[in-house]
Amino acid sequence: MDAEQVREFLLRLPHVEETMQWGANLVFWVGDKAIGGKMFALVNLDEDGKAVISFHAGPERCPDLLEIDGVIPAPYMARIFWVALTRWDALPSRELLVLLAQARDLVYAKLPKRTRDVLAMPPMARKKLIAERRKLLSSKRAG
Repeated sequence: MDAEQVREFLLRLPHVEETMQWGANLVFWVGDKAIGGKMFALVNLDEDGKAVISFHAGPERCPDLLEIDGVIPAPYMARIFWVALTRWDALPSRELLVLLAQARDLVYAKLPKRTRDVLAMPPMARKKLIAERRKLLSSKRAG
């Protein structure tokens, strides 16, 4: 498993968007953040010896995952049940993909109703609404 394989998998999940933030980090969101989407996974593209991927594990899975060599509390996010892998082979590939899909589902379930309503819109209407929202947000930042 590597960053590109994970990226390809995550982008096939429903309503997943990606951004590049905080240096060389791919951040994966359920829904566009312009409409209240929330992040559920982060891939560190820097080879800086830190975690290669972090994701939401949920309160039920987090303690068990932290017992595995190569799985640590995610920096800055451990208090909300995120874990991080220090290397790609810390978990079997199949298990990692299942956990990432579950992370997406856990975060989706906690999205506000208004955000889930937008995600349920037909794709073209959703895309138009997101574009309008981004334009509004950028004009607020500029002004």
